Amino acid sequence: MNDVLFDHTFFEKLNTVKMSLNMRLSQGMSGSRKSTAKGSSVEFSDFREYMLGDDIRRIDWNAYGRTDKLYIKQFMEEKEGLFRFFIDTSSSMEFGEKKKSLMALRISAALSYIIMNNLDRVFINELRGSSLVNGKGMSGGSAFSHLLRDLERINFEGDTHISRCISSYAVPRGGVSIIVSDFLDPEGIEKAVKYLVSRKQAVILIQVLAREEIDVDYEGTVNILDMETNERVKITMSNAAIKDYRSRLTGMQDELSRISRKYGAHYVSVVSDEDLVSVLLSGFSGILAGVS
Repeated sequence: MNDVLFDHTFFEKLNTVKMSLNMRLSQGMSGSRKSTAKGSSVEFSDFREYMLGDDIRRIDWNAYGRTDKLYIKQFMEEKEGLFRFFIDTSSSMEFGEKKKSLMALRISAALSYIIMNNLDRVFINELRGSSLVNGKGMSGGSAFSHLLRDLERINFEGDTHISRCISSYAVPRGGVSIIVSDFLDPEGIEKAVKYLVSRKQAVILIQVLAREEIDVDYEGTVNILDMETNERVKITMSNAAIKDYRSRLTGMQDELSRISRKYGAHYVSVVSDEDLVSVLLSGFSGILAGVS
């Protein structure tokens, strides 16, 4: 992307979120997540392949000598959380004076920052067309800059079929799956959510919409361009048409809420021109408390 995503102001906001979250936790907000104690047990459990951000002091050099690959020793008390982001990269995410894509990436980065500083592992996956671009796992604050570079490289183009993309990926059992999208997918997302829940995933749906999609003020006859198919449609924006549009938008959000309730998922709706700190501390306060 050409836009500056992660500047000095962004990092100032990250620190504000972290400090505000710590204050809320110290005042008694409780999370539902696991203990953060990791690796203190001396009882060996298993090996796993080294990933970016792992503590190099835990590399098994004997295994490296035998296999020429880096492996990490795991112990029984380790309870590393696995968080998978699924980011919609369709062209429609580029819509808005304040682009939906920018907010989507900044929310993903901010949540990843908190997750990685908790020594949990983050995977950034791109939903593209009908397939999924699978990202490598990263953990630890030292790997955050690598994650930001991966996010900055994401291009938003074409269309995306969310359920097809996610069901094409063999999601490991257990963890948290976070779908970031405008959810303007005519096929819907219930199949994706159902599949993730069947893989023992806790699911979070983050819908990002542009202000222009929420507060429609067009008048007269206009040409509408579908950003994903490049089809043009001429419509007349009468009061009746605007009322019908708002009804359909509300219906879509109600459906996302229904799916979330049905499968025990979290649903958060965000407008792309909102302040990032306000979004995180209002819409995500309970969720953030659970991962800190």
